[in-house]
Amino acid sequence: MEKTMKKTSIVAILALICCALWGSAFPAVKIGYKLFEINTVGSQILFAGYRFFLAGVLTLLLACIYEKRFVYIKKASVPYVFAQGMLQTTIQYLLFYIGMANTSGAKGSVINASNGFVAIIVAAMLIPSEKMTWKKILGCIVGFAGVIFINLSPGAWGSGFSIQGEGMVLLCSIAYGTSSVTLKLISHREKPMTLTAYQLLFGGIVLTFIGVFAGGSITNFTVQSTLLLLYLALLSTVAFTIWTVLLKYNPVSKVAIFGFSIPVFGVALSGIFLGEEILSVKNVIALLCVCVGIIIVNREKQSKEQIIAN
Repeated sequence: MEKTMKKTSIVAILALICCALWGSAFPAVKIGYKLFEINTVGSQILFAGYRFFLAGVLTLLLACIYEKRFVYIKKASVPYVFAQGMLQTTIQYLLFYIGMANTSGAKGSVINASNGFVAIIVAAMLIPSEKMTWKKILGCIVGFAGVIFINLSPGAWGSGFSIQGEGMVLLCSIAYGTSSVTLKLISHREKPMTLTAYQLLFGGIVLTFIGVFAGGSITNFTVQSTLLLLYLALLSTVAFTIWTVLLKYNPVSKVAIFGFSIPVFGVALSGIFLGEEILSVKNVIALLCVCVGIIIVNREKQSKEQIIAN
């Protein structure tokens, strides 16, 4: 499995599947707000708590079926997995929901996409083998340019910088980028599916408590709204599990660079499901920039692999 998961083509396919799933969450969450009639920040956080706790339950169930036994984490792993859940799920999404409630979608999308930079920089600081190179920097800049292009529209950027809005989204991107590195650092402690299940459970439970204490409530459960919540949970189950596997066997930079494609998928899928315009020059340019950035970073890795092979 390790040999297969290190192949650039496999990494590209699986990472893009993860990013497409995460991109689909943007229109799905918006639709969920309407179906559940969610109007307050507390309810948004509670909605996120339900989603990730359910994702943890589903991942744990699948892990138990696959292992043909009840799956649990070792006692020594508990603090590490709990901390990962706090950073990757609770803190990230708490900051995200507060920030997005106080800034424009365009500004939030661009700032949040900077997590690719953060992941590569933090990896260079904490992992000796993850050295910073000019090709990594260039790849990130080109990919990030794509995210900016896709959000270019009159009035989309608004004005000013607030701690409650842009500041929270920036902290969210730092938490997200850092969590990719810490996930790799602890990936040897548990199997990918087990690690994913418990970090989602821990993070989801804390988010749920915060949502309740913030006065949030979720009502209007119908067949349609329940199925949507189930989809959001399943996409987190699949995406986080695959992402964990990829980070376990590959350098952070090789995987994290694909994160720049999330806003592109988000815009495309929003166009399909929310009726927003997607066929435009700026979207094509954005997609090309993201693709070029991914190629630059991964061509560097391929060249090193070829040298070692020879």
